[in-house]
Amino acid sequence: MSVVNFSESYIDFFRNILKNDSLENEMNVAIQCFEKFILKKNEFLVVENEVCNYFCFVESGILQHAIIVQEEEKTTYLALKNSVTSSLNSFLHQVPSRKSIKAIADATLYVVTLSVFNDLIKNNQAFHQFYFNLIEKQLCLIDDYRIDLLTLTPEERYKKILVNETKLLQEVPLHYLASFLGISTRHMSRIRKNII
Repeated sequence: MSVVNFSESYIDFFRNILKNDSLENEMNVAIQCFEKFILKKNEFLVVENEVCNYFCFVESGILQHAIIVQEEEKTTYLALKNSVTSSLNSFLHQVPSRKSIKAIADATLYVVTLSVFNDLIKNNQAFHQFYFNLIEKQLCLIDDYRIDLLTLTPEERYKKILVNETKLLQEVPLHYLASFLGISTRHMSRIRKNII
């Protein structure tokens, strides 16, 4: 494996999720196990019905998680800079992915394969704790998102993004954001016009 000079944002992401300075050395070992992986715009990390081979940190770019419903692409998640992503069920269980993950902007990722991932989970206390904390955080976010989807109007969801997720509005093209919010691009344009 080649030596990679990791950015401060990559190291800080691990540190902020781990929240345990006593595991700093083990965290550094885990970080070094990830390899740089480049995706150009419109290239796929995984295609629906294929197995996802990587768990990754997004150093730069945007990855769209999408499914096809009645011949229409629906965005289920957007992985931005300084986040981790995978088609997790596919990756962990080596089964076909139910979604595709595509770069909607050139992306630099740091990835690990399942064998490296499993070795880190079993033998690196820092990575084990990092992963536990990460999953706990993601479950809380998913729970909030599902409740918002059922209780907030599209306009209220957009306003919430204005307050809490300004990076999404600045970096993600409108039609992907509309799909993520579960509304048409046209409806999204009207909402934006009414708010501005």
